[in-house]
Amino acid sequence: MKSRLSGTLAKVVLVAALSSAVMPAGAQQSGAIRSTHGAWSIICDTPAGATAEQCVMMQNVIAEDRPEMGLSVVVLRTADNKAEILRVLAPLGVLLPNGLGLNVDGKDIGRAYFVRCFQDGCYAEVILEKPLLDTLKGGTSATFIVFQTPEEGIGIPVDLNGFDEGFAALPK
Repeated sequence: MKSRLSGTLAKVVLVAALSSAVMPAGAQQSGAIRSTHGAWSIICDTPAGATAEQCVMMQNVIAEDRPEMGLSVVVLRTADNKAEILRVLAPLGVLLPNGLGLNVDGKDIGRAYFVRCFQDGCYAEVILEKPLLDTLKGGTSATFIVFQTPEEGIGIPVDLNGFDEGFAALPK
């Protein structure tokens, strides 16, 4: 699984332009909540310049012991409906070379690399290939790990309750 997560980096670079057209920086915070599935919300909006409404499945989380360390975890479909992407927005100040770690139900899944930063934070993205998607659908809790120093990883819990149901409700 580790190689699948980091092995998607080349694909992520290719879809980065596509996916940013789907939900540009800042637009992830706007829009109307269409439905809620456990800990996840389906949020829809029509971005500036877009001809159709775009929807994402989203959860915002904050580290229990570090209120300044929050993440936005987003699942979206590319505009051409050919891929689903897991995008995580981390705050500015995270150590970029260490990437973003992921554990699901205590099992190390691997790391994704940050692909770009904007004023609202830095984004890590991976294509949701079937093995990773199945892991998230079948899991109960995930922990995303960001680093402020090479030695200091901060685990931020993400509730997977409703992930499967929310993913199924994400418009195509």
